[in-house]
Amino acid sequence: MSAPKSRRGLRAVTCAVMATAVAVGTVGCTPAAQDHDDDTLTVWSLENLPDRVAATRANLDRFTKETGIHVKLVAVDETQIPQLLQSAVLSGDLPDVIGALPLAYVREIDDLDLIDTATTDGIVKDLGAKTFDASAMTLTSDGDRHLSVPSDAWSQIVVYRKDLFAQAGLEPPTTYEAIAKAAHKLTADGRFGITLATDPTDQFTTQTFEALALSNGCQLVDSSGNVTLDSPQCQKTWDLYGDLATKGSPRGTQSVDSTRATYFDGGAAMVVWSTFLLDELAGLRNDAAPACRECADDPQWLAEHSGIVTGMSGPDNPQGSTYGEITSWTVLQGADPGRASRLVKYMMSDGYPDWLGMAPEGKVPVRTGDAEDPHRFINAWEKLEAGVDTKKPLSDIYDSKTMQQLTVAPGKIDSWAIPQGQGQLLGPVAAQLPIAKTASELASGQLTSREAAQQAQREVEDIQKESDR
Repeated sequence: MSAPKSRRGLRAVTCAVMATAVAVGTVGCTPAAQDHDDDTLTVWSLENLPDRVAATRANLDRFTKETGIHVKLVAVDETQIPQLLQSAVLSGDLPDVIGALPLAYVREIDDLDLIDTATTDGIVKDLGAKTFDASAMTLTSDGDRHLSVPSDAWSQIVVYRKDLFAQAGLEPPTTYEAIAKAAHKLTADGRFGITLATDPTDQFTTQTFEALALSNGCQLVDSSGNVTLDSPQCQKTWDLYGDLATKGSPRGTQSVDSTRATYFDGGAAMVVWSTFLLDELAGLRNDAAPACRECADDPQWLAEHSGIVTGMSGPDNPQGSTYGEITSWTVLQGADPGRASRLVKYMMSDGYPDWLGMAPEGKVPVRTGDAEDPHRFINAWEKLEAGVDTKKPLSDIYDSKTMQQLTVAPGKIDSWAIPQGQGQLLGPVAAQLPIAKTASELASGQLTSREAAQQAQREVEDIQKESDR
């Protein structure tokens, strides 16, 4: 399923859509058509993998034991959120709290007036706004209103072969120029310089493009709401993406899985991926382990020979940027403010390390500490064990410089549309994938980079018009 195209689309739900939403079951239950128990909080969590559901359940059980407040946990898939909310609105059975909510959905839910911002304001005040990364506060707020309580973040990173770069006399891929130079020079001897996302059906392609775009100051819209994907800054991003995809990356559709596999088997010298790659890169997950020739004898060989870049810059934006995702807790209208507040504050304090520990490589805390110890949670995070089949702290694998990059990156995360006050556009753009589709056509040679910029501009303008109806 995909997200709705507009607020109007969410409001105008048909019985067929509602029936589809109700039919969706997650972890043996569905959030629609449930009767609320006045003594129980209903929590939807987008952390829906079985091991994370079990870990969250154990965490919430400790909360119940401590407070006497019972919690009903419902794990949902991110792509199902719009339809499940539609159904819940119609049935009058909204959850009390949603956890692990991405920025785009925070804005969409606020656009429906479903967020209890008085309660979220109170939670942030009680926890202390200064204990959070400033960028997380900015991206989850609308003026003086806190739309959600930011929890953790992943960053989009460039992972590169330090050994190959050193042998070729190349600088780390921190700029457009360095990335392009390395991609061209290292495309040789059966190896590609980079493996770049081109899947038209996957948000991963959009995320990869946005990471490069923000690095050059390319924005989706300006502060007046005008789409700017054909601006000079964006044109340079389209130029770079087309150049990399057609001259330095494997041809054909490159997906989230294939890009990882190509880098892991030694077939590419660079990959743009999220920090969720880091445990797999270190050989801690058997079904996604590095398969390079050297990795057979040493599962950590690739991690030891890889460098990580968390921020890039372009010719029009020399200060650079970091792209990633911040996920949050938010309280919905109709929830009991006292109980919901206690739960979120617990998950952001005593229960916080266990929440982060479900996948520390992709859940870097944006609340770094508390009033007593400003580094409490970042210090705890560094000791958390990552991995699936083998578990180790990331600090046992990656050097102190890399760990420092990872810990400060969430405080630098930027995003399209939200700083310009146009965050409500993110959901429809994510759902309809105009960037990913255009990038795919650019990579296949169907479009020139100029045509790609013009096509993306038109398609996002059309989405914007539809959303404004």
